Amino acid sequence: MSIELHHVSKYFGEQAAVNNISFNANRGEIVGFLGPNGAGKSTTMKMITGFIAASSGTIKVNGEVVDPDQLNTRKYIGYLPENNPLYTDMYVREYLHFVGSIYRVKGLKTRVEEMIEAVGLSVESNKKIGALSKGYRQRVGLAQAIIHDPDILILDEPTTGLDPNQIVEIRELIKHIGSQKTVLLSTHIMQEVEAICNRVIIINKGKIVANDQKENLSKEHETQTLYIEFEGKVNQNQLLNIAGVSKVKPFDKGWLIEGDKTQDLRKAIALKAQKEGWLILTLRMETKSLETVFKELTNK
Repeated sequence: MSIELHHVSKYFGEQAAVNNISFNANRGEIVGFLGPNGAGKSTTMKMITGFIAASSGTIKVNGEVVDPDQLNTRKYIGYLPENNPLYTDMYVREYLHFVGSIYRVKGLKTRVEEMIEAVGLSVESNKKIGALSKGYRQRVGLAQAIIHDPDILILDEPTTGLDPNQIVEIRELIKHIGSQKTVLLSTHIMQEVEAICNRVIIINKGKIVANDQKENLSKEHETQTLYIEFEGKVNQNQLLNIAGVSKVKPFDKGWLIEGDKTQDLRKAIALKAQKEGWLILTLRMETKSLETVFKELTNK
């Protein structure tokens, strides 16, 4: 149960939407696939699912090469695209039964009811899809993606249009599913990645700029950052003169100080404060968030 990309590129005319990328995702992993708009996320997902062909390189799903002209790999994949196209004139049960019949799901009537319950569609299950809110349509899209119990899930913005309570429910469902499957999840919500993903891949301008466990990603790009507040006046130049300090900027009622992470700036600042007679009111270590790492990597 895996996804493998080897030196994959996709050109639209002379424009490289995806440029020589390689990565894999394995069973039991929920991989966050992040990038700014236009970075190549949706294009990559469409190539993995076989909706469009790669210009070059190889994509494998469960060891089989993806070929848009063949259907052999699509049986392994559940796909929720960003725009979530649905047959709005169909009733919820009718649509899920239709999708399940395409995949030749056994015990289809029971499976449809399981999906309705799993994604929280029970109260809306007797309506036409066209009469549903955006959030409930998204639930229908997720139900159709998993109705055939696929080995691999490709989810492009799965919580779009959901309210906060629904988002929590869908995240928990994805976490549960992801423990036994391979999940590639695209989202712009960093809290979502931090809540459910094991690993993070960041793509920018068609190229992979990061691929690591989310904890390692933050550590790898971490600088030592402190927030400090003094009683009385301490100016920026005085702080810049402390050994190991590289950057000082005002923040709130105090200062944000960055410096060499190989030494403990707190000790250097405390010694300087003692020498100068500064009274420290607040001193805390600031942790670099995934959102900050994302901004740094995609704004270069």
